[in-house]
Amino acid sequence: MVPQLFKIGPYVVFFWSNEGVPLECIHVHIAKGRPSANATKVWLTRSGHCILENNDSGIPRNVLGNLLAIIETQSLLIGRKWLDYFGKIDYIC
Repeated sequence: MVPQLFKIGPYVVFFWSNEGVPLECIHVHIAKGRPSANATKVWLTRSGHCILENNDSGIPRNVLGNLLAIIETQSLLIGRKWLDYFGKIDYIC
């Protein structure tokens, strides 16, 4: 199962239903079209900012910057959905 959070143009922002044991800190993945194993990974901080883990899906730099800005503005929504799904939230910082 892949909980899809939202779409931004052709990009889908999501998390995997199995985010590790123990549960990883809150983060999202971004892929063009549909979720994929080589999706870009972005950590969310307690203050609502993004930290890019990797850009494995090869999103162009200018597009990625815009996507990260949108994800930051939606960080509260993402946090609520993460908490609803996993039952707890830890932050990378």
